[in-house]
Amino acid sequence: MKKATMEAIVNYLNEQDALPEARAEIQAELNKNAEKADANRALYDAAKGVVMDALTDTPVTIQELYEALEGDLPEGFTKGKLQYAITRLWNGEIAKVEGNPNGYRKA
Repeated sequence: MKKATMEAIVNYLNEQDALPEARAEIQAELNKNAEKADANRALYDAAKGVVMDALTDTPVTIQELYEALEGDLPEGFTKGKLQYAITRLWNGEIAKVEGNPNGYRKA
């Protein structure tokens, strides 16, 4: 939260006049976060089909999978995003094969 917003909230508590400014800044921050979240959801949705089509019954590491798909994944879809998606978002559709490093295959 911006210092100005916090000051506006404090001013509101002291004087009722600061409410519109604080409300506007807080709403702008909420909107910015919502836009970023929507963009990330769209990016993961666009990458999911590419990743699922590439997975087989043979386990691959995230590094191997990323290297194989790097040119096919949407712009901005990094190896870190792939790891997050596989281990958190799509973990019900992808089976983890324990090892060092772990492998992943279709569930």
